[in-house]
Amino acid sequence: MSRLSEHAVIVTGSTTGIGKAIALQCLDAGAQVLFHGLEADLRAQLHEELSARYPVAQWAIADADLQQPEAAARLVESALAAFGQLTGLVNNAAYIPFTNLQTTSLELFDRTLRVNTVAPFLLIQAALPHLPSGRGSIVNIGSVNSYCGEPNLLPYSVSKGALTTLTRNLGDSLMQQYGVRVNQINPGWVLTENEQRRKREHGLGEDWEADLPHVFAPAGRIFRPAEIAAAVVLLLSPDAGPISGQVWDLEQYPMIGRNPPKDGSTAIK
Repeated sequence: MSRLSEHAVIVTGSTTGIGKAIALQCLDAGAQVLFHGLEADLRAQLHEELSARYPVAQWAIADADLQQPEAAARLVESALAAFGQLTGLVNNAAYIPFTNLQTTSLELFDRTLRVNTVAPFLLIQAALPHLPSGRGSIVNIGSVNSYCGEPNLLPYSVSKGALTTLTRNLGDSLMQQYGVRVNQINPGWVLTENEQRRKREHGLGEDWEADLPHVFAPAGRIFRPAEIAAAVVLLLSPDAGPISGQVWDLEQYPMIGRNPPKDGSTAIK
């Protein structure tokens, strides 16, 4: 039997990047999966890709604006309508503005919190009545930036810090009261399609990853989305046992106590 046989999972923000890798690995592990994304062109591409690879009964695609409070209930209802059950939820979707204290407006700060913190809260609230005791599992996708963040990732970092507290709180209380596990993955630097695009926009060449300073990438490369996905599938599965309330940093170096050189030689241009 596959690791996620007889499971049905919602993965938000799953038409590209880490979310898509998670959803595809869930499918490969035997789960039924509700994909989610706002961009019509990406949903169309995904529909074509899934139709060629997986039985139609194993997947569905939904669009819902996570800034809207009703989106959570819509996604849960879509999963139940498609699969008749719900055993897992992956809160992956995120809004990532590159702003600091001076450049962050109240509107932008509010939007970041709505997508990155409030939407996961509402989705957990909507999903909980349908998650089976002893099998239900929720995985929140945070960020190593939740610990303090980079100067130009202020609202994003704050939102992921709040998500971490939500995970730890619910990981304890929901396990005790409902037998539902809640955990979090904090990815480090991941080579997604959007990261590739951003680096090209910054003027870097196609092979920019081949010459990363080892202070940022001791392994000589950064993470692939599939490597993050593998950890998420484990936490969704019965193989994770009673693990709950845990925040796993998926990074190449310790997040606390590290002292990189400060001579400027390690900066990424």
